[in-house]
Amino acid sequence: MLFKYSLIQKFRESAASVLPVALIVALLCFSIAPMPTDLMLSFIIGTALLILGLGLFTFGVEKSMTLIGTYTGARLTKFRNLSILLVISFILGVIITIAEPDLQVLAENTPHINTIILIITVSVGVGLFLMLCMLRILLGVQLRWILMFFYIIVFTLAFFADPDYISVAFDSGGVTTGPMTVPFIMAMGVGVASIRSDKNAEADSFGLVALCSIGPILAVLLLGFFYEGGGDLSSSSVTDSFTDTVALGLSYTHAIPEYMAEVAMALSPIIIFFLIFQAAVLKLRRLPFLKIILGILFTYAGLVCFLTGVNVGFLPLGTILGTELGTGWTIYLLIPIAGIIGWFIVSAEPAVHVLTKQVEEISSGAVSERAIRISLSIAISLAMMIAMLRVITGISIFWFLIPGYVLALALSFFVPQMFTAIAFDSGGVASGPMTATFILPFAMGACQATGGNILTDAFGLVAMVAMMPLITIQIMGAIYVIKSRGEEQSQAVFSSYGNAEIIELWEVE
Repeated sequence: MLFKYSLIQKFRESAASVLPVALIVALLCFSIAPMPTDLMLSFIIGTALLILGLGLFTFGVEKSMTLIGTYTGARLTKFRNLSILLVISFILGVIITIAEPDLQVLAENTPHINTIILIITVSVGVGLFLMLCMLRILLGVQLRWILMFFYIIVFTLAFFADPDYISVAFDSGGVTTGPMTVPFIMAMGVGVASIRSDKNAEADSFGLVALCSIGPILAVLLLGFFYEGGGDLSSSSVTDSFTDTVALGLSYTHAIPEYMAEVAMALSPIIIFFLIFQAAVLKLRRLPFLKIILGILFTYAGLVCFLTGVNVGFLPLGTILGTELGTGWTIYLLIPIAGIIGWFIVSAEPAVHVLTKQVEEISSGAVSERAIRISLSIAISLAMMIAMLRVITGISIFWFLIPGYVLALALSFFVPQMFTAIAFDSGGVASGPMTATFILPFAMGACQATGGNILTDAFGLVAMVAMMPLITIQIMGAIYVIKSRGEEQSQAVFSSYGNAEIIELWEVE
């Protein structure tokens, strides 16, 4: 009964996440940007598959990947062998990222880098930085100094990198921390942090997502120095992918077997690792073991439905809708429409639910789930509007990323360390499936219509979404600190009076 209720709850969450965006899109298509009937039918089917897929996927991840991460993190620390911990962390970082649906969507939409090469490059980046995360937790190093050091390296490399790789690199950092990796990485961090007995142990389990977002950025920037891609393929790749709408109704039946094979390949390394680890180290009892296997099956089914709905239903409509709105007078509506979608889309990210719940639990309610979501909604709305401004004007992404990260890192010196970790983690989880699957293609279509450079102007949207929460969450932390100090002062004034004294609140004539 509890199993059934939990699954229904996941479907409700996924419906509440996807439907607001779908309704906004439908309203646009039935008013200022009419779409062909077959394309709208495909979008409706895609929406249903997306709701079904996200529900099954998040349920499956909760029952499998989160538990595997927790068991692995806790068990590895018992070996008291740093080399084993680091090697397994690297392997897990690589194989869990390969299965990340957001990364697969981004890789398939990046025309000048081979899909497999991009996925492997990004996965290795995550694996290396997951090793760094484990070291940080064990050694208790402050997050702000590590972030500052590596972001200086990131922006130094970016100044010398190929312009066609800069926006894609920062986008890669955003999409890798999605619904697959976030629950696993955070659970593993909590498991490793559990061996420390100091008061900062739980707080240090945050920040893993933030650091794992840097690895892919560095990896893709370095890739640009050695890999020769086809930079002129951007426009034609997008057009070729979305012009054939005649067979869209039947395309779902052709796509499902293809994604079944893809997802099986993506999940197989994780399954193999778990089976080996179970036989050699974990030795779980039969019932917990079978529950994890069942969770993996739900994850598999959810991923197949998700990727099918995304690639057949959402991507084509997103691109064509962006193209329609980017032509004529409707170009002036791009920025406000993006802001409205941004406000609602943050609740569509499954990883946001995971993060906000863990934050509320660990902070004992001091940082509420509602406060974080409002901060994220404001951040993502602003990020979407800035991204559309870039699409229309072609302003370099550096004009936003450099001041944004300087401000975010500066704020880290004025707010509690935990808020900094939560802020940088929020940046990673906010840029999830809905951002990569609909808003990025929407921006690509608009960019194509305005005659811009897709690689430099449209890409970078995910990076903006990942950056803005770093600022808004830390501002929320600063407000929290100010309020806490005010309450402490009020309490001090009140306690300075004796219990028997009468405080006159009016003037006696």
